[in-house]
Amino acid sequence: MRQRVITAVVALILFIPIVILGGTIFDIMAVLLGLVGLSEIFIMRKKIIVSLEAALGALALLAIMVPDSWLPAGVNRLYFFYLFIMILLVNMVFSRNKINFDDVGVTVLAAAYIGTGFHYFIAARQTGLTMLLYILFVIWATDIGAYQIGRKLGKHKLAPQISPNKTWEGSIGGSLCAVIIGGAFTYFVPELQIYTWPLMLLLTLLFSVVGQLGDLVESSYKRYYGVKDSGKILPGHGGILDRFDSLLFVLPILHLFTLI
Repeated sequence: MRQRVITAVVALILFIPIVILGGTIFDIMAVLLGLVGLSEIFIMRKKIIVSLEAALGALALLAIMVPDSWLPAGVNRLYFFYLFIMILLVNMVFSRNKINFDDVGVTVLAAAYIGTGFHYFIAARQTGLTMLLYILFVIWATDIGAYQIGRKLGKHKLAPQISPNKTWEGSIGGSLCAVIIGGAFTYFVPELQIYTWPLMLLLTLLFSVVGQLGDLVESSYKRYYGVKDSGKILPGHGGILDRFDSLLFVLPILHLFTLI
């Protein structure tokens, strides 16, 4: 527990100023986080991260993830994403199937999943500091509320084969906490009321539920690969994907509703 608290304090000391500053330093941080997240997928699969497959996966990730301001005008990022996919597929031939279709599929899916999530992480900050803080508070309130309420009141397992400690009581309690925190945030920060306040409450609930689904998805593939944490970069907390699993799912939904 002590290690977990120390890691959290140090991470926040580094993370919060960069979030507040925004701009290029924030974009660079997000890109680095995305690359580390992709490397965690390779490590979970027991794949070498210094390899042509990993390099092409990283390039595909960057094609999806980097902010628009980093690209020349008129460049189609999806074209380059697919170009790196084609090279990955051709690599199956030259590697004589040491790299197979399943390997390429996981690499492409990971690049799209992580790259899209962190792309909209950057977009959220470009929209405004308050918008990014809003969704961070919603996710944190969900996580803390689900943990505390689930520990005290939890009796009915939510997904025992995937995440045995999660309960329906914790999940519902986490979403209620998110609605309270998110509702207060949007009420007192009027520029966040892209829609009417009651509708923002409903969207906050949706974001909380989607965030929990993102958490369960990460638990699912960690269980498949037989690992407890996605990585070890954050002692006591695991890896980057462990910390950003909910946001990777939620942020594209914010874009869907034109909040970012």
